Amino acid sequence: MTTATRAPTATQRTNVDRFLTLIRIALITFVTVGLLAFIAQQISPTNPFAEWANPGADRLTGSAFRELVISGLNIGVMYGLIALGYSMVYGVLGFINFAHGEVFMWSVMSGWITSEKLFEAGLWEDFFIPALLFTVLVSVTVSTTLAVVMERVAYRPLRGSPRLIPLITSIGVSFFLQNVAIGLFGPAAKRYPQLPEWMSKRYEVFGIPGLEVEGTKILIFVVSTISMVGLWYYVERTKTGKAMRAVAEDKEIAALMGIDVDKTIVRTFAVGGAMAGVAGILWGLLFRSVVATTGFLPGIKAFTAAVLGGVGNLGGAMAGGITLGVGESVGPLVLLEPLGIPGVSQLKDAVAFVLLIAVLLFKPSGLFGERLSAEDRA
Repeated sequence: MTTATRAPTATQRTNVDRFLTLIRIALITFVTVGLLAFIAQQISPTNPFAEWANPGADRLTGSAFRELVISGLNIGVMYGLIALGYSMVYGVLGFINFAHGEVFMWSVMSGWITSEKLFEAGLWEDFFIPALLFTVLVSVTVSTTLAVVMERVAYRPLRGSPRLIPLITSIGVSFFLQNVAIGLFGPAAKRYPQLPEWMSKRYEVFGIPGLEVEGTKILIFVVSTISMVGLWYYVERTKTGKAMRAVAEDKEIAALMGIDVDKTIVRTFAVGGAMAGVAGILWGLLFRSVVATTGFLPGIKAFTAAVLGGVGNLGGAMAGGITLGVGESVGPLVLLEPLGIPGVSQLKDAVAFVLLIAVLLFKPSGLFGERLSAEDRA
């Protein structure tokens, strides 16, 4: 004897709505109190409210705040570059490729191998710019090739399967790539060679007194901006980019119009892999360290950035990455530290995911709206 599944009642739906409303109110209250405590602390660390919230705390100086924002922007643009791969693949296939973080990790790893060999040959310091360009070329080639092989071997045979199957497969591919890296290079952290001294110097930006940024961080922001503009031109202005957008909108109609869907999907994976390759080299230059699990947390955060900006929206992915990077850099010292919460520097990951929860609660389609295929919108 079978039992019919009972449809949700109006009371159940109302209770869920009430619960979500309660979470929204709690989140708004927490942010409001944190901001008030921060403002009170900045006005006078000895005023009653600041003393009550966090006794003995001091102001956050303007130079310290600038450093936090600059660091957040640097991390954010790298999250954005990785997030582009998530958004592009989701746009054409409708699933999240959780192995994309490992594509990023392999680009960092290949950059370490290449830079180490160049350093041993005496080319890294004496001919840094050509050596860096060669390292970028190698890393982008590795990440692009890996993404294409991944699509051909792991995902294409599953085309047309329920979406849960390729999703689980991507998790399996992620662990496989991590363990291959451990088997080849060991579990210990690998260090990039020392950068030239002029890369570590601070330079005045736009002639603004006091706004001085390290050469490495300037390079990261410039390269990320050029990469994003180049991708926008490729997707919006070239014939191949138009084919990608057509396939993302409706694969069947695109095929009837004469577009090679399989080739377009491969190109999408390749472009996403190339963006991860650029992000990988920038990550290696900034942190100068890589392990087999380097791609896990940045990959999860890049996925978070893609959701923040709006899944399938390339501009939104980059904006979401920057928002996430700045949020996790500034948030702990602006919202948590004034409330006397201990160990705020260790809570940046929590701030990042609270930001995701907030966006999903108040604007589920993301900051700039989703761009989904006709099938996903149905």
